Amino acid sequence: MFDIGFSELLVIAVVALVVIGPERLPRAARTLGHLFGRMQRYVNDVKADISREMELEELRRLQASMQDAARAFESSVTKEVNETEKEFTKLTETETAAAPPPSAEAPRPAAGSDQLELKLEGEAAADRKPA
Repeated sequence: MFDIGFSELLVIAVVALVVIGPERLPRAARTLGHLFGRMQRYVNDVKADISREMELEELRRLQASMQDAARAFESSVTKEVNETEKEFTKLTETETAAAPPPSAEAPRPAAGSDQLELKLEGEAAADRKPA
């Protein structure tokens, strides 16, 4: 902080001893030490606050960039989903138009045919009445 050598400190101590006097010098040194300690704590607090603010600003910038990236990703996914939905709709419309219309009534097997009869749950195939 200051470029003060040992010889300069010795000169300051001798001048303080002459000016303040030997009775009040210990009390003055103690007060000066307390003030110096307060000043150091204040400077350290200011440094910590500045450091915290810089970290917060960096985190805010990072958050903004992540939100921008998320919005871009969301819009690209939405665009792809919409395009896929349009293609699917177009494909189903062309398939529906190309398929022959189903007949009104499906052919039913004759009463004595060789087709298999399926059992339904809780109901025997023989118990069913043909419609």
